[in-house]
Amino acid sequence: MRRPLALLCWPLLVIGLAGCGATVSTSAFKGEQHEVAQTVANLQADSTAGEVKKICTNDLASGVAARLGGLTACEAAIKNALDQVDSLEVSVQSVQISAVSARKPGVKTASAKTASAKVRSIHNGKTRESSLSLVKERGKWKISGLG
Repeated sequence: MRRPLALLCWPLLVIGLAGCGATVSTSAFKGEQHEVAQTVANLQADSTAGEVKKICTNDLASGVAARLGGLTACEAAIKNALDQVDSLEVSVQSVQISAVSARKPGVKTASAKTASAKVRSIHNGKTRESSLSLVKERGKWKISGLG
């Protein structure tokens, strides 16, 4: 596996998401914020179940999977990262949603939705907060990176 692949997957899964046992609570969020929190919960559930294909196709943004080298390389990178995770507790602390306008000459202004989820994780007894970036693709929120 190429080093950049490991560097991208490892933070996404270890810092805030992959887990064994604990589930992410989404009940404190409503509407679109709930959908964002549910994306984090889905990623944790898929990680716990070892569903690498679901992670690459359903949970991660298409740009992340592409940067990892496509579906097969993404699956291999995620499997490798999951093999290194023993236990992790995760909770979504807050969610912020925004619209980003993309202006191109001669083209109508397009608006893309992005979100940021503040996540608190406990790994090996240490609490860590991080922020996850998400993007809405084809009507579904997907993890696009750490932000």
